[in-house]
Amino acid sequence: MERLERIRKLLKAHGQEHLLMKYDELDQEAQVRLLDAIESIDFDLMDKLFQKSTEPVIEEQLIIGPIGHLDKEKMLKFECKMYEEYGEAIIRKGKLAVVTMAGGQGTRLGFNGPKGAFVFDPESGKSIFEALTDTMKDACKRYDVDIPWYIMTSKENNEATKDFFEQHHYFGYPGKIQFFIQGELPMLSLDGKILLDKDYQIKFAANGHGGTLLSMEKSGVIKDMKANGIGWVSINGVDNVLVQPVDPLFIGLAVKRRSKGAIKSIAKASPEERVGVICRKNGRVGVVEYTEISNQMANLRDKNGNLVYGDAYALFNLFSIEGLDMISNVPLPYHVAVKKADYIDENGNFIKASKPNAKKFEQFIFDIFELFSEVCVLRVRREDEFAPIKNATGEDSPETALELYRKYMSKNK
Repeated sequence: MERLERIRKLLKAHGQEHLLMKYDELDQEAQVRLLDAIESIDFDLMDKLFQKSTEPVIEEQLIIGPIGHLDKEKMLKFECKMYEEYGEAIIRKGKLAVVTMAGGQGTRLGFNGPKGAFVFDPESGKSIFEALTDTMKDACKRYDVDIPWYIMTSKENNEATKDFFEQHHYFGYPGKIQFFIQGELPMLSLDGKILLDKDYQIKFAANGHGGTLLSMEKSGVIKDMKANGIGWVSINGVDNVLVQPVDPLFIGLAVKRRSKGAIKSIAKASPEERVGVICRKNGRVGVVEYTEISNQMANLRDKNGNLVYGDAYALFNLFSIEGLDMISNVPLPYHVAVKKADYIDENGNFIKASKPNAKKFEQFIFDIFELFSEVCVLRVRREDEFAPIKNATGEDSPETALELYRKYMSKNK
């Protein structure tokens, strides 16, 4: 009762008393779950985020400029060899760890389960997770080392993801696989009320891939990495079946250039492609949304006919452990998106959303790069490293990814 009274006072102070409107009707387990969830919320932060989301957007004085990048395909053989030797030495000494951001569900693919468990090759029965594991296993064999692999799940799919790996005996992966959970924030109504789901529990949403580093810090992953002598960490998304997280050239380039962070880019397919663009933002390497680039800039070409702003961001990230340690507790900016969300209103009625009605707050991992003074950008070929599965049909679908995957595997047998 003391706990309940304390929470009632907290909710009243922040205008969120409705969260307990059906508390007395819940069973004991649901009551405890609700109170635990409420106590996990940083209400001061939510107040600030909502307030900021209601204020007029002040256009940042942003000076956007092109970046310099190294094109892997155009590098001289001696350069490639030099960087690869540096990177390979780090890998063989067990100083590389890999993080896969796998908190999403397969909803957009019509699949009920973790996105990584989705079978994208019906003929072989191969899932996204199995394809990623194959790539990791090949690297372990090539460099004669067991590479620690950390997989970030969400509260929604954590148990299902772990069960999936256990059922498949971790696909025979020789190294350590450790799971940790992504952070969440409550979704807010357009008037700032925290939403309740149909079970009268808080409606949470993942805090974006930018929350990965904070989750790594809170869950002890960074501490574990440092205790095991890890020097470099590759962080990538789950939905790219051609991702190459163990790349000696990429690592060697970052080491040789004394960069705490590095990004791989791919060439934009066209000026109109709807992807984030890697560029200079006020002198620092960063990523801007395609909407922040004018048509003139998007179509601007150099003397060789290449797009000046043609480096697409595709979630290929590399950090030194010193870099991670330095920025893991630095608060990144939050970006607000208005989404459709079903919810229970303050009268206890279930409301099926017909239009965007809820605010979701996310952090983006690419905002981290602006905190570093030096960031390497390595451009790689799409057909070698980029086969995303985002949509059920059409572009970036299982069909297109499988075609790219099979072509790559055939060429690199």
